[in-house]
Amino acid sequence: MTSNIEKYERIIKMNTFYFYNRDFEESYEGYINSIKELLLYMKNEFELKGLKKEIVENVLLEKENGLKALLTLTGFSNEQLKRIITLIRVVDDPELNKTFYKSKWSEKENIPDIELGEWSENKIINMIKTNSYFRKGIVNLFFQGATIPFLTKTLPLFEVKKLSLSKLQFKIPELLDALIRYKEKGSYSGHKENNPEILIEKLLKELKINFEHGDLLELFKNEPLTKRNMDFIIPNKQNPRVIIECSYLVTTSSGQGDKSKTEISIKSFIKKHYPKAKFIGFIDGIGWYVRKKDLKRMVSAYDDVYTFHDEEMRRFKNFLIKNSF
Repeated sequence: MTSNIEKYERIIKMNTFYFYNRDFEESYEGYINSIKELLLYMKNEFELKGLKKEIVENVLLEKENGLKALLTLTGFSNEQLKRIITLIRVVDDPELNKTFYKSKWSEKENIPDIELGEWSENKIINMIKTNSYFRKGIVNLFFQGATIPFLTKTLPLFEVKKLSLSKLQFKIPELLDALIRYKEKGSYSGHKENNPEILIEKLLKELKINFEHGDLLELFKNEPLTKRNMDFIIPNKQNPRVIIECSYLVTTSSGQGDKSKTEISIKSFIKKHYPKAKFIGFIDGIGWYVRKKDLKRMVSAYDDVYTFHDEEMRRFKNFLIKNSF
């Protein structure tokens, strides 16, 4: 039998470092080149004819990778576009409706709200190709999105800046801005100061309420396979009276179903070992909004739930004051 040291040395010696499929690499280079050529075409058209919506409309309609090129130029992701289209579908805002010609393409979807799913990339592309009003609405997003009050209030400034009209003018400073925002997206999302949990921490400190983070002691001792770090334990791990978990999702994933099941099991352990403690969930973000079946399961795990909306934060503050923590 091969020893562990021999197996270890084999992996070190025979490591390929990076895997790549040459045939795939070549075909993908063709795809990248097509987007580059399309961007150069748009740049030339704008220089000859001016920055006109009709040019972008024609690119979206006639070019296979038209939408990809537009997203690349602005630094906008497919996921973010899906989220905004979901917002347009579910929100009734007069200026938003008018800008995106909503009445001309919005389907009368006679299905339960909980089953009203998010549109796929293929669905969006098909709508762009077949519905001129939807196509015009997408163009308006990139020409006028940064001027629509609902979007400027709802989207983070980091994303609103991607909708600047000057992005479409191929100006060097704006292209650099798009590159930087693309590069720093992960760092921006990961900053503690950009985490909504900071609002809870700020409120607890304002009210001079003691709290801790980390493992619940009884779960650590008795349920080691299900133990997990808790976001907030009030007032402490020895005698928790309120246990808070936060889940703010902008993107969606199949893991949301697993997360909801996990929270339900955690609730049963908390009730077993800490019967007097309240298990509170802060659940928010469009990622949950568009996965309503998972959301329905998720909320069942908690004694009460809150979002980070101003009214909800006031309700949470009143809960803390009422219970005199």
